[in-house]
Amino acid sequence: MIFRLYKAYTPGTRNRSISDFEGLTRYKPTKKLTYGRNSKNGRNNRGIITSRHKGGGHKRLYRKIDFRRNKIDISGRIASIEYDPNRNAYICLINYVDGEKRYILHTRGISVGNIVIYSSKASISIGNALPLSTNIPLGTIIHNIEIIPGRGGQLARAAGTTAKVIAKEGRLATSRLPSGEVRSISQNCIATVGRVGNVDTNNRYLGKAGSKRWLGKRPRVRGAAMNPVDHPHGGGEGRTPIGRKRPSTPWGYTAFGRKSRKYKRYSNSFIIRRRKTK
Repeated sequence: MIFRLYKAYTPGTRNRSISDFEGLTRYKPTKKLTYGRNSKNGRNNRGIITSRHKGGGHKRLYRKIDFRRNKIDISGRIASIEYDPNRNAYICLINYVDGEKRYILHTRGISVGNIVIYSSKASISIGNALPLSTNIPLGTIIHNIEIIPGRGGQLARAAGTTAKVIAKEGRLATSRLPSGEVRSISQNCIATVGRVGNVDTNNRYLGKAGSKRWLGKRPRVRGAAMNPVDHPHGGGEGRTPIGRKRPSTPWGYTAFGRKSRKYKRYSNSFIIRRRKTK
């Protein structure tokens, strides 16, 4: 990815760098594959904030992404590579042989005119979707992995992410996920070969607070700057210590190292090695 650098005309442009969107072929989405979506700004059905630091942002059209890749043995041609404001990865428009159009995640290295297909007999080439039960070699790089067959890809969908097939035994395949977690997945699940594109998205520097607000992210306030009623770290005269052995969340839990996953979650038995924690 190539970044567009700014000169320091203003404090907001000092060190600012954004993507120049190299490789994108069109800027207006296909109308039939979009719909409007109201932002709830991190609130529940009663209007109460349940997820902090969310709100505002630019108006967006949601693109319908085909995470299921369920058109069996029907090939499609990549018609365009487009920007999607709802995710950090790019998306591709596919024109299938039967006339249908769909969006999929852009795979790194794929370009306009390439042919992709979902089939158990498909070749191991980037952009193709295959069940894990097929002859996918160990060590193959994959993304957009299903957890439950038919539900659609849920793992390794962010820009630049990748997972790896490291073992197969019985009805399960073992994959190493981007977080470092090693997990068993049913071989009936579908995955896409290759790595998600837009790899260098984390290297951009927004330069000013307003750019964050455009993305729908509101400011964060340190707990030590709050009152005691608002945060366990709050209160005191001037700059005072937090008064605890270790940092806490606003709700009183240990901030670092506490496991928040449910002990009786149905999928615990499929996790071979937990992800890396701080």
